[in-house]
Amino acid sequence: MCRLFGMTTGGPRVRATFWLVDAPVSLSRQSRRMPDGTGLGWFSLGEEPVRDRAPIAAFRDADFNAEARHVVSHTYVCHVRYASTGRIDVHNSHPFVMDDRLFAHNGVVRGLDVLDSWLTDVDRALVQGQTDSELVFAYITAEIRRRGDTTSGLVAAVRRIAAELPVFALNLLLAESGRLWALRYPETHELWVNRSELGEPGDTRDLAAEREPGHVKVVSHREPCCAHVVASERMDADPGWRLLAPGELLVVDGSDASSQFPFDAPAHPLAHADLSAAESTSQT
Repeated sequence: MCRLFGMTTGGPRVRATFWLVDAPVSLSRQSRRMPDGTGLGWFSLGEEPVRDRAPIAAFRDADFNAEARHVVSHTYVCHVRYASTGRIDVHNSHPFVMDDRLFAHNGVVRGLDVLDSWLTDVDRALVQGQTDSELVFAYITAEIRRRGDTTSGLVAAVRRIAAELPVFALNLLLAESGRLWALRYPETHELWVNRSELGEPGDTRDLAAEREPGHVKVVSHREPCCAHVVASERMDADPGWRLLAPGELLVVDGSDASSQFPFDAPAHPLAHADLSAAESTSQT
């Protein structure tokens, strides 16, 4: 099971250093259990998605650790991968980029030949790796393009996948510049959200008992703001963490967040026993 991290302030550019490398349950620390790929995604000053990926653990990745301390953005999508099947390869590492969006996934979807048949040659040309995750993203991207609306396209794509394909889990993060979508589906894996208040430059946060007592700087930015942080597990002792409900789609647009529940249960649910290493689908 992989780990997801997403954050957006909706506008002010901040560092995500605390959550990526300094928190008691930082993404770097989580990568000791999920060592098969690392990806850090953000948006440039020109509002273009940027990502740096490597098929190694985040805690061993010097570039990840340097970028975690220096990259400044209003929106992030990051991922550490545990590959039970499929190659450990840079093209299979998340996040993926299509149509100026970042995407990361935690779960398993089967029936990839069927999913591939839903794509046009134009859609398929965007896929570089072999994971179910990237094919899911390509189909979501195609539905967004058809409908001209990100939420509608995402909902339509997940509904069809859930109705027609075997699904173990489809937790995902999707980001545009200043906007973030987070889905927990169904109840297989957890996904948490926290609305964190970021104070003045040099603001500090206490380290929890799992770390040596002390303080760390959270971010350096120009003005106080809030950030919505989404993660596969609680990253510190802040009581503000909330577990998304099964089937909950959280949409963060600027500083506003709303939830909807547009999905039925999977028509063809997979159990742990169904996940065989002999099958060709990747857990990502």
